[in-house]
Amino acid sequence: MVRLFRSRRARKWAIGVAAALVLVLVAGFVLLRVASSRTFQFFGEIVDRVDTADRVVALTFDDGPDPAGTQSLLDTLAARGVPATFFLIGRELATHPELGRAIAGAGHEIGNHSFSHERMIGVTPAWVADEVEATDALIRATGYRGEIQFRPPNGKKLFALPHYLAEHQRKTITWDVEPNSDPEVDRSAAAIARYTAEHVRPGSIVVLHAMYASREQTRAALGPMIDQLRQNGYRFVTVSQLLAEGRR
Repeated sequence: MVRLFRSRRARKWAIGVAAALVLVLVAGFVLLRVASSRTFQFFGEIVDRVDTADRVVALTFDDGPDPAGTQSLLDTLAARGVPATFFLIGRELATHPELGRAIAGAGHEIGNHSFSHERMIGVTPAWVADEVEATDALIRATGYRGEIQFRPPNGKKLFALPHYLAEHQRKTITWDVEPNSDPEVDRSAAAIARYTAEHVRPGSIVVLHAMYASREQTRAALGPMIDQLRQNGYRFVTVSQLLAEGRR
């Protein structure tokens, strides 16, 4: 009888442990999905695109500024009269302040992409505040005076970052078109331009990684991409302008 009782107790204990492990695994999976989601977060507002019938699109550039690609991008945008939003890394902006001034001087929007470009998962509120505020200060030093939008590094966020942004009445800006994420598309300028033109819809936010030396194909795609989108009837705006379009 004692042996049977112990056997039942051991079986219940094993079932309880297994159930707890399943719950932990499920919770971890859900949190990872939320951390990577472009459309959901636990606090505040997240924007991957704007709901509008107007053919407007925002081109955004992540990372940098870097000498390899900044001026080339500015030249292409200027030649076609297109405004864009540059989500810059504070650490690199501190290294190349002249490039930040060039972006601001060209009339583009500058957004905050954190100071260190570390993934903002499992971080403290104080660390988030330091990352955001240090980069804000560097952005203001460029001469840029518009609203500073924020985009998480690699689009990753969980608790502390969305809570901080919500407390400061700021949105989390993500994207709905990302040609660089597909290796087959990313290897060719023509494919990058074609993919973007085919996937943009009214109110889209396009993310491009074009600053660094290795991103030559993306820089080469920018002009044809703009031309194709214009042929499709699209007008180019900054992220802040796009948000204003959505409010109307």
